Amino acid sequence: MRHGVEGQVCRITLDRPEALNALTPAQRDRVIELLDGASADPEVRAVVLTGTGRGFCAGADLRGGSTAGERVPGDVARVLRLGAQRLVGAVLDCEKPVIAAVNGTAAGLGAHLAFACDLVLAAESARFIEVFVRRGLVPDGGGAYLLPRLVGPQRAKELMFFGDALSAADAERLGLVNRVVPDAELARTAREWAERLAAGPTRALALTKQLVNASLDSDRATAFAAEAAAQEINMTTRDAQEGVASFAERRSPGYLGR
Repeated sequence: MRHGVEGQVCRITLDRPEALNALTPAQRDRVIELLDGASADPEVRAVVLTGTGRGFCAGADLRGGSTAGERVPGDVARVLRLGAQRLVGAVLDCEKPVIAAVNGTAAGLGAHLAFACDLVLAAESARFIEVFVRRGLVPDGGGAYLLPRLVGPQRAKELMFFGDALSAADAERLGLVNRVVPDAELARTAREWAERLAAGPTRALALTKQLVNASLDSDRATAFAAEAAAQEINMTTRDAQEGVASFAERRSPGYLGR
């Protein structure tokens, strides 16, 4: 895995092309660590998550797992809770906007990792696969939570029941992808989007992300109360004061992410 910060953008690149970037437990934990670190680092104002080769992420790499010993009831649930669900939660909870730049196949947990991101860019060659049904498994890694909220229950069931590969164009049509670009333009477009986000009012974006994510599980009164509280908090930031002042002074704002 490669990562670095440039121009206040943290770039996380899954780099096991021979395995279509399937995540080992150690790599999964490292992605979580980097996302948590991005939240806490004021010098990071946007995150890009991508892969190398033909795959964005083929899901969890279970080949290194041990099958020795007797399985105790609760083991599977515990592994999911501490593993795949924690990874998806780290994306959803990251206080900086996260862009998925899907360069190739995103399958299983890899698809859910992309869908959890705030914005999804896909190369024309990318495809998304709900592989769980092919293995006789229940979708995990937050799939049954994410997909109905993105495409509705009927479409979500179609994707999960059949497990057919979904092209980038079809994913865009369904609303799973924000934009499809030629393969050669994916990195550039992701960089441009991330730079725009990194130049924005970072705390306002964090609060907006929090409001939108929470609204899907809230009634109107709760959502309105959360909105009012978020705006109250946001108005104490330097960027909000700069935004209001720049409007009054008829100039472009200069946001510092604070």
